Amino acid sequence: MVLAYAATLSSTLSFQKSVPLNSQRSGTSFGSSFLFSRENGSVVPSLVVCHAKKKLSFMEQILDYIEGGPKLRKWYGAPDILEKDGTAIEDDEDDYPDEVRDAVLVTDGDSETGQMVILSLIVKKARVKTLVKDKRVALEAFGSYVESMAGDTSDKRFLKKALRGVRTIICPNEGFLSSVGSLQGVQHVIVLSQLSVYGGKSGFQSMMKSNAKKLAEQDESVLKTSGIPYTIIRTGALLDAPGGKRGFTFDEGCAARGSISKEDAAFVCVAALDCVPQTGFIFEVANGDNKVSDWKECLATLMEETSQKLQ
Repeated sequence: MVLAYAATLSSTLSFQKSVPLNSQRSGTSFGSSFLFSRENGSVVPSLVVCHAKKKLSFMEQILDYIEGGPKLRKWYGAPDILEKDGTAIEDDEDDYPDEVRDAVLVTDGDSETGQMVILSLIVKKARVKTLVKDKRVALEAFGSYVESMAGDTSDKRFLKKALRGVRTIICPNEGFLSSVGSLQGVQHVIVLSQLSVYGGKSGFQSMMKSNAKKLAEQDESVLKTSGIPYTIIRTGALLDAPGGKRGFTFDEGCAARGSISKEDAAFVCVAALDCVPQTGFIFEVANGDNKVSDWKECLATLMEETSQKLQ
């Protein structure tokens, strides 16, 4: 359902308040769509997208490279050309050594919560990268608004590419941090943690969640010793319920005994982007009765209260 909504959102965002003008240069295998938006009575070009018309021949790929095709596609935010198996034609690893770190990397972009985080980031107009298992599915869902990557995160070369230009990492599920090496260059890591929920399980439920609990503990341990500023959001049990219907509570112990909709949990993760701690920041959240009008102020207050308790 989330993927279907994402696909609709991608289509809507592409054409809303825009006028597409198509052009195609004779002899090439690409057409270009120039989108113009109206600002203050003037028509302003906003986006150029290149569409693959047919499979590139060897000579066409050479010409594409000479003419700067791959770099222009990346510059204008268009998706990479994909091979038959969905694998992108790789750019050289050192093409962008001085790239500004302004992207948000969402791990586990295939998961329902991960997709909700991505949708919230798109609405926020953030530059989004995500790790997925199937790039074609992600491309159909989010279009060129998200740079989707598939690969083995234990591979240093792939990890380096995945982290290129990344300022912040959002982990909607456990297991990523404990399986990767260096996160060099990353300035903030946000983790959606169910550790309080796992700790409250007993009997058969405890056995079922034992591996997830272990991974969550390992992730937090790695994060606390990484030296990277981090935010750990310990939520109540995640529910498949509409978000934005209820308020919130941040009381101590609310995560173990409360619950929160996945949409609201994803929203809180994105809200945490604007509140970067100096070292580490851990707080609990569940749905409750308190309405939050200013998330930046709310999280700053929570951070200050947490700091005072540790003194």
